[in-house]
Amino acid sequence: MQWSGRIEQPERDTEKDSMEILRPTLINIGGRIYRKNTVQERSYQNEEDEEEGGFYAEKATKKNREPRHIKNIGAADCADEPCGDIVVEQTEKGFQCTLPVPSPLFKYIIGKKGETRRRLESETRTSISIPKPGMEGDIVITGQQHSGVISARTRIEVLVETFRKKQPFTHFLSFPLNQPEIQEHFLQFKEDVLEQCSKDWGVDGSLFQNPAKLHLTIGTLVLLSEQEVQRACEVLLSCKEDFAEKLMGGKTLQVEVSGIEYMNDDPGMVDVLYAKVQTKDGSERLQLLADRLMEKFLKSGLMLKEWDRVKLHATVMNTLFRRDPYAEERSSATSGKPAPRERESFDARNILKKFENFVFGELELKTVHISQRFSTDSSGYYTSSGHMTLT
Repeated sequence: MQWSGRIEQPERDTEKDSMEILRPTLINIGGRIYRKNTVQERSYQNEEDEEEGGFYAEKATKKNREPRHIKNIGAADCADEPCGDIVVEQTEKGFQCTLPVPSPLFKYIIGKKGETRRRLESETRTSISIPKPGMEGDIVITGQQHSGVISARTRIEVLVETFRKKQPFTHFLSFPLNQPEIQEHFLQFKEDVLEQCSKDWGVDGSLFQNPAKLHLTIGTLVLLSEQEVQRACEVLLSCKEDFAEKLMGGKTLQVEVSGIEYMNDDPGMVDVLYAKVQTKDGSERLQLLADRLMEKFLKSGLMLKEWDRVKLHATVMNTLFRRDPYAEERSSATSGKPAPRERESFDARNILKKFENFVFGELELKTVHISQRFSTDSSGYYTSSGHMTLT
């Protein structure tokens, strides 16, 4: 199937378009994989730029990214496609289907002055009803032809997934690392670094993490409605029976937070320093658990795949904290955001030399949280939308 018509038509970059045709974007919609044809999208103002933090290691290979079954999206007849999982009702006025879409994404389906919706309606010969601004509800598609309704729904799904990737993330999966011992040692680390390295370029107290919010991040999520938050909680809880209990084997998950590292090429120009997190028994249980959680959320469509394995680390210093004390969990790893704005780095060579093996302490990991961004609970950690216990 070919997608006739385009959403927007700004000036085209011929070389870029050629590359997109050769290596088109793949989109996972409800477990169905589509190959997205070249579409020029209008940029929307006031979209928040995300900063690079880097939560994963070992970037996915081409082989890992390509699924077996790929479909092209178009306005043509869907009769030959396996559309049985899309419910279309026949009514007195023709055919109708509903599509749940979070209200923050309505504007991308409507388009500037309603242009996108009118074009979709014209090309698929359907009528698309969208709830009024400020209201939640499903989008309703009606038309005289079954294929037209299916095509309109599919194209709306592509728009939703495309612009969802551009939204700043709202939640993230995390292991809290803010036990009293860890916080105490972290504050000692901060004091020692400032005492011994404050004369190094860019090093000052504003770089350090809030000790009450020390955590290990598994991945970021864009949850734009209460229904999506509830779905994420259900996915997390299902992980316990599916694999977590087996991986734990009835044993506690004791870890050590020890040593620091950086992820760029030049220790003299560093944006972020991380504390390393590893199991006390030397097993791969924590890594396997984090990877399986990531895989589960990837399959659910709630998380975007960017890397093969979760990088087990806890941010201790970050130049983003200079201007934004809430930036600790910020990352573009799963947000699909453009490259981050330039920011001032710092010289970490002395810190790495003097504190390379600094021990922050040991703790037992007991829970995985769906943590809310820009929030604080009574303990000083992030407010939790849901959690899974490990024991």
